[in-house]
Amino acid sequence: MAERGCSSSSCSKENCSGCEHNKEKQSFLIEQNIYSDIKHIIGVVSGKGGVGKSMVTASTANMLASKGYRVGILDADITGPSIPKMYGVHGPAQADDQGIYPMITENDIKIMSINLLMPDEEAPVVWRGPVISNMVKQFFTDVIWGELDYLLVDMPPGTGDVPLTVFQSLPLEGIIIVSSPQDLVRLIVKKAYNMAKMMNVNVLGIVENYSFVKCPDCGREIKVFGESHIDEIASELGVKVLGKMPIDPQFAALADEGKFYEAQNPYIENTFMALKEVEK
Repeated sequence: MAERGCSSSSCSKENCSGCEHNKEKQSFLIEQNIYSDIKHIIGVVSGKGGVGKSMVTASTANMLASKGYRVGILDADITGPSIPKMYGVHGPAQADDQGIYPMITENDIKIMSINLLMPDEEAPVVWRGPVISNMVKQFFTDVIWGELDYLLVDMPPGTGDVPLTVFQSLPLEGIIIVSSPQDLVRLIVKKAYNMAKMMNVNVLGIVENYSFVKCPDCGREIKVFGESHIDEIASELGVKVLGKMPIDPQFAALADEGKFYEAQNPYIENTFMALKEVEK
């Protein structure tokens, strides 16, 4: 039997959609809501949970808003949303025939999260992966974001359905990887980094959380989780360290009180410089 194949004369869409003659790559990008005009979309990711992605996302949003930028936060962590609680924002979000309207924080940041659509904020979201992924897409296609300079996407941990959906479906211009000081982080950071490279998404840099805690009496930096390895990891990967955040009880208190809009995080100033590079 002759080997199955094709020639340029016999190649057609019907019999050869996947062969070497079909050079066009399929795009999974989706269109934003027609009433939205978003200039830059940045993802905040990590290879594991509990490292402070939402803290970094919210801190970055606050920093941009304080400098006069129009900012939105898309809370893509459907099963573990925290952004509304941090800002003291409660649903239900309003909607009409044009789409869903994001809630607005005290410092004028637009946010959308599953908690703003649920009748009970404390009810668990017990959905399968495809349903969760479709909801994230709807936060982009159905939400009326209006004019934004930056939309920050607070992603769930890991490299599963939702991060894959965001990487494939949203026109990301870059991601920020959030980590912690333990040596195990080398493996975790590389997973997030390698996924971004597989999806051809630019890695803007790494923010390390829980780097140290300052003694309230003498001001000495106590490295609760041991010595940081983030500089050597960043050097190995060829990316920048954008900041090293301490354990700061003040930030935790503001988040618990729903007043994170008051937080100004001086430890991530280099993140702003990385975002300015995106604008060029």
